[in-house]
Amino acid sequence: MPSSIDLSKKTPLEAGFRMPAEWEPHSRCWMAWPYRQELWAKSLSETQKGYAEVAKAIAEFEPVTMIAPPEASAGAAKLCGPGIEMFPLEIDDSWARDSGPLFLTREDGKQAATAWHFNAWGGKLDRYEWDARIASSVCERAGIPKYQSSLYLEGGAVHVDGEGTILTTESCVLNRNRNPDLTRKQAERELCRALGASKVIWLPGSLEEGDVTDGHIDGLACFVQPGVILLETALDPEDPRYKILQENRRALDGVTDAKGRPVEIVTIEEAYEAEAGSATFCRSYINFYVANGGVVMPGYGVAGDARARAVVEKLYSDRKVVQVDIDRIAIGGGGIHCITQQQPA
Repeated sequence: MPSSIDLSKKTPLEAGFRMPAEWEPHSRCWMAWPYRQELWAKSLSETQKGYAEVAKAIAEFEPVTMIAPPEASAGAAKLCGPGIEMFPLEIDDSWARDSGPLFLTREDGKQAATAWHFNAWGGKLDRYEWDARIASSVCERAGIPKYQSSLYLEGGAVHVDGEGTILTTESCVLNRNRNPDLTRKQAERELCRALGASKVIWLPGSLEEGDVTDGHIDGLACFVQPGVILLETALDPEDPRYKILQENRRALDGVTDAKGRPVEIVTIEEAYEAEAGSATFCRSYINFYVANGGVVMPGYGVAGDARARAVVEKLYSDRKVVQVDIDRIAIGGGGIHCITQQQPA
């Protein structure tokens, strides 16, 4: 049962909670199993193998719990192997980062979580009733209390440095399909309350056709350490995303974080050589998962894999970097970060 923390009159910020940075120690990783044929069509079996490979790669570093519909749990367990814990639960889709809770900690060791209102990326899907309940179910399973934010949002829309700074995009948070009439100042106030932060850094994001997320930050940029942001870029002006990525780069000029540090920018080129399997295909190398002692990052079977890996290995020189082919995951519009959610130690 959830621990006895009084949530009635306090926000996470007021109660002393914060969302830790992803490189801080984890107790486990949460994932959700793909099983809806109408969403994955002919690729479903290969996509399931891809999810299993990601789960097994992360399990080399930390425990993994896979949420799977009761009728699919046996099949998921067989593909994932004995090292992955199964959590039978009705779900609609398989993007744990977006529908799951964002875990919080405070100095006394207590944990809590923040849940957004989930409306399937601004109403992109008709069926999402089970996914809208995942955050509550996970918190109950983990035995921690849940704060309910007023925002309609997804976990992939935000990234934090663990020291008071949130990184996000206007194209998602301020989109009328999620939070109509919400001002930027109102959004900043609620984001900081919900995640225990004091400053929001905004990127324009992306409203590119085919991007179901409306420009989630986890496909564009992320903190890799306090004061350092890894930013996706395109070098070819003919690349359809070149202009979008340049606009995001310019938005970081002269920016400081919550501690007043000028933000250092490191760039990584997207997987432009990868053959898109669908209009929603995700080419992001930034969409990786930082585990205890490791980083599990996307591979696409192209020359850019080695270039991107070298960048990540330099940034995380104290961790083992593992690359997993995600072609059958990327066709759904996301990568490894999108299908995972860390719970802090």
